[in-house]
Formats: sequence, structure tokens, C-alpha cells
Amino acid sequence: MKMIDFNRRKFLITGAAVLGAAGVVAGVGWWYRARRAPHAGMETGAAAFPNALRLPGTSGVLGVMDVAAPFTMLAKPVQHAILEGKPAPVLAYQVEQDGKTWVNPVFRVRTGATLQAKLSNALDENTIIHWHGLKVDARNDAHPLYEIGAGTAYDYQFPVPNRAGTYWYHPHPDKLTSKQAYLGLAGFFIVEDDEELALQKALDLKLGATDIPLVIQDKKFDEQGRLLYAPNEEEKVNGYIGDTVLVNLTPRPHFNAATRIYRFRILNGSNARIYRLGFAQGGRPLEYQVIGTDGGLLDRPYPVKEAFLAPGERLDVLLDLRAAAVGDAVMLQSLAFDPMHAEGSMAGMAMDHGAMGGMDHGAQPGMLADGAAIDLLRINVASKAAYEPRVPPKLSTLAPVKSAVAKAREFVLDLKDRRWRINGEVFEMNKTPVTVQRGVNEIWEVRNDKASMPHPMHLHGVPFRVLGRSGSPQQLKSVIVNEQGLTATDLGWKDTVLVWPGETVRLAVDFSHPYPGDQIYLFHCHNLEHEDQGMMINIKVQA
Repeated sequence: MKMIDFNRRKFLITGAAVLGAAGVVAGVGWWYRARRAPHAGMETGAAAFPNALRLPGTSGVLGVMDVAAPFTMLAKPVQHAILEGKPAPVLAYQVEQDGKTWVNPVFRVRTGATLQAKLSNALDENTIIHWHGLKVDARNDAHPLYEIGAGTAYDYQFPVPNRAGTYWYHPHPDKLTSKQAYLGLAGFFIVEDDEELALQKALDLKLGATDIPLVIQDKKFDEQGRLLYAPNEEEKVNGYIGDTVLVNLTPRPHFNAATRIYRFRILNGSNARIYRLGFAQGGRPLEYQVIGTDGGLLDRPYPVKEAFLAPGERLDVLLDLRAAAVGDAVMLQSLAFDPMHAEGSMAGMAMDHGAMGGMDHGAQPGMLADGAAIDLLRINVASKAAYEPRVPPKLSTLAPVKSAVAKAREFVLDLKDRRWRINGEVFEMNKTPVTVQRGVNEIWEVRNDKASMPHPMHLHGVPFRVLGRSGSPQQLKSVIVNEQGLTATDLGWKDTVLVWPGETVRLAVDFSHPYPGDQIYLFHCHNLEHEDQGMMINIKVQA
């Protein structure tokens, strides 16, 4: 690890940031009402979505940056008016390469390219960047052991061996990940290869125009438009849920589309909120096609009408608007569902404060509850397009899952003394509860206690495949796509998987890598409040 001192004052920003947005998400939902009325509080009129969706451009905020040379990243506070006319402090990555500047850019990289970057820390606390989903060595993976202090810097250099996919980057310092990500430090990392370029050509897709990254985040604001992040003791156990939902940093957004196929790369960038994603026209659910998940393209398209997406997960989908008429509107929604925040207490009724210590987000007035129905993005069909391409029946080749001969390794998720645990452990920086051999393929059984809540479990540096689900809740039956109980979100290569209360999820984990020496990776819940409270363990991959 290389640490470099520099003058912090020169990096503090004094003017307003180049960001701008307008509008506030209207309406709140109660958890119990949302269960009984699937569209409670949803507003679909054009006037309710006055703000143009922010799209990736060639520079600036969410600009697409082709990684072709070394670059610098500066984590720093800036002023940004997320809500119209209310500039307020947020955190952002300012990136410079060849004289151009981006803010939280969409990095675009070819498989096999080398990334070389310097992160400079102009925050008043420790930080480090995790390249979520990338197969890198431990030094480049952002274990908190490598976090850097205010006024110092860190050098990254690594090849990108990943197949094409939608990955992302965000901070990962000890006990500060949730706050820093919530306040703005995050961005997309898109990898392309020959299969990906062939799909783009076949469907006439262009990143930022018809191939659109969407990051969905829920936030809380005060009357001055400032982000509020101050979780109380209950929210540290439950996860921090906001009352305003942003898509690409835009509240109540709309997108003007033509009658053609669009690709949406959807990232759940929320700290704790789960989404049940669907498209609808005039209240009628529309079929869409899932073509990729965390680790890239699937073997073929999978038609669905809804899919769960947990914090940290990505879903790559196609929406066909060729049958729509000019003037139609399609809504991207999160449909109502039971968030199961109090399973095992009061017979699973999730009422008020049960044995789990108040796991019902609906018990707090003024909150858009987890599981509430939410309209996320209004897609206006604004023009007619002459468009002939058809979706290829085959998208990619997925290698078969390697068999494991060893006994399955079990991980149990539970709560004790108001702290979530993995196999009875909470995070200790220098303790390694699990050791595996490099090159070994293991079967993991991740079992969530019945008296629990959903946990999106993320493994650093090492990809896996989901083999099956058992003990799944009833509400998953409508999204299951095969005999193993998998949903479309489970298919292909994964780095994050949602485990519901009482459920066991089987994973095939491939610990093959080319890096010399022992590697320490993390296995943790991507409900970021859970992570910061210690729901994380070290995994040593032994050379």
C-alpha cells in the first residue's frame, strides 16, 4: 500500500457543483396499506414526473469515461441541488483524465484492459474504493485494512479479467461504508467484450441513448434539501430507509422514448431498500426480458413480468416498445410486497414492535415503507421509429458449474443482542473465521434464520453461481423460473444474492484466481447498515 500526503485545502470545493435536478417524490406509503392496495400512493400522470431523467453523456455527472489511460479520482464534498433550488452538501468522486473531468462517471472498460488510478482522499475521514463484482486481488479489492486517511492517496493497478457486465464502485472503509455511499460516493463500471459488442450491434444499442444505466436510490432530505443520514438504533438493525426515491440522481423522472427496444442496466444502489421491479402500461403489467445479472449476459433472454432486486444487485433488461403508440406511457415500478422485516415475531405479522425489536418500517409515520408500491420512472413514448432488429435467441455461453466434492460449507444468518451475525461471528479486522484453498470449488449453503429479515449477501473478489433455493416465502413463487426455485435475478454469474427469512440458498463458489500469496476477501450483507454494524467476515483464500 502506497500512501501519499498532499495539501487537502486545494481540493475543497467552494462553488456549486455541476449537478442539477428538480422536484420531490410525492406521497408516502404505509407498509400495511401497501400490502392491501398494490398501487397505494402511486401517481402516474405526466405532471407527477416533471424531471428529465439524467442520462450518461461524454463528461460531467454520470458521463461515460473510456478507461484508456491512467486517471485520478478525488473523493470530496461538493454542493449539489438534488432538489430544485436547494444546493446542499453531498460527497462525490471527481475524476480527471487527459484534461477532461467527470463526476461519479460511468467507467467503460474492455475485458483484459488494465486499470491504473490514484484515489486521493479530500474527506475528513478514512475511505477506500471497492470495485464491486470485479475479480481482483485483495490489495485492489478495498478491504478496510487498506483504507486511507484524510489527506492521503492510494494507487490502484489491476487487469480487468471479468466478462462483459454491469459492475459498480463505492467506498468500503470500516464502519463508514453506509454513510459515504448514502451521501453520494458510487458509480457504474461497465465491462465490454466481443459477445457484448455483438449484442449492441444486433439490437442497435448505444450507451446513454438506448442502452441506459439506471441507479435507484432512496433518500431522506430536510427542508433545506440536505441529505439526512443519522440512523437510530432501530435503523441500524433494520436498515436505513428513505422517503424519496431517485433514479440517476433525479427525483420523479421521465424519459422520452421511441417505438423500439431499449436496454436498461438497473442497479439497486440503495442502502437497504429492496425493489420488486415491473413495467406497466395503463395499470397492465408488461412482459420484459432479463438478459443479464451481476456478472454479465445470460445464455438467453428470460421473459418475466416482475423481479426482486436487492441492494448491490444488478439486472440487465430489454423493454420492447414497438407495439406502443405515440402518446402512450409506460411506468417502471416497484410493486408492493411483504418486506418480511419481522419474521418470527408475533407470528410473522410484522405489527408494531415484536420480538425482533421493531422490524416494521410501517410503524413510523412519514416514511415510504420498504415493500410499498412506488412509481420509479415514467417512460413517454414520444416518437415512431423504423426498427427491425429482433432479440437474438442466444446471448452468451455460460460454462457449466464445476462440481464440488467436499461437504457443503454452511453459513447461518441470525440476530443476537441487536447485531446481525454470520455463523455467530461479527466482524473483527484481523480475525479469519473461514479459510479455503485457491483453485477449489465449494458448495455454500447460506441459511437465514426464520426469526429474521431479508439479507443480500455479497462475496468480494470471487464469483459464484446460485444452484437452488429452499424454504422460500410464498411471494417468490410468482418469480421462480426453474425447478431449482431460482428467480431470473439468480441466473448467470453472481456476486450478491438475496436470502429471505427461513430460506436456504445453495451457491457454487469458484476460488480459482491467478494472484500470488494468500488473499483476504469479505463476505457480508449488502444492507449497508448491517455491514457497518458487523455482519461481515473475512474469507482467506490460501495459496
